[in-house]
Amino acid sequence: MVKIYIDPGHGGTDSGATGNGLQEKNVTLSIATRVRDILVNEYSNATVKMSRTDDQTVSLAERTNDANAWGADYFLSIHINAGGGTGYEDYIYSSLSDSSRTANLRSTIHAEVIKLNDMRNRGKKKANLHVLRESSMPAMLSENGFIDTKADADKMKQSSWLDNVARGHVNGLEKALGLNKNGGGGGGGSQKFIEILAESLWTYNTADWDDRAVIVNKGEVFTVKRDKFPVGGGHMYQIKSGLYITASPTYVREYTK
Repeated sequence: MVKIYIDPGHGGTDSGATGNGLQEKNVTLSIATRVRDILVNEYSNATVKMSRTDDQTVSLAERTNDANAWGADYFLSIHINAGGGTGYEDYIYSSLSDSSRTANLRSTIHAEVIKLNDMRNRGKKKANLHVLRESSMPAMLSENGFIDTKADADKMKQSSWLDNVARGHVNGLEKALGLNKNGGGGGGGSQKFIEILAESLWTYNTADWDDRAVIVNKGEVFTVKRDKFPVGGGHMYQIKSGLYITASPTYVREYTK
């Protein structure tokens, strides 16, 4: 499985940039959750963890420490720009060469985002930013328009634009990281997911509480293959990988998309 860490910029007491009735923390979360849901729903070899899944305060160190401890294969930080400009740009760590693996991965993702986001291409850049410097895996930070420019902000208010931006990021991740699309993909009806609420949680090889498999961690999201069913004194789900997991709302949150 390819482990992708998605970092919606800012959150909680840190609103990020503001303008035109918008706060960066909300726009980044809207894009990031869309990226997560597409990856979890449509790809068979991607697993996702997020630095935050709601409006919570998370320090920069907590974000990179979490991604490093999880052993992520890629770190994607999603942001919105400010300062009176317009358009899209993205960043990798300033000390990396243009021929580095991180630069090559970024180039692939950049090209796919530009195809769908309906924004001026401000180019591929480098910076000495914490999430790029302190992450131990290839990392990229995307700046998806200027919140204080009305034309860009008007797009941020459109669900269709948010969908397209998320899809562009996912298309880039697919090409860059070799993600495999599910055979069926996309039809009607809703798909059920579970998000891990506990700090860590066992999965099971079979529908047997004693048949432990691997540990999953808080914030990871999985597609439900078999809905909640009784096992012993509790309930389980089967997830897309074939493993089983508790259905207790104390430990997991169920939602549909």
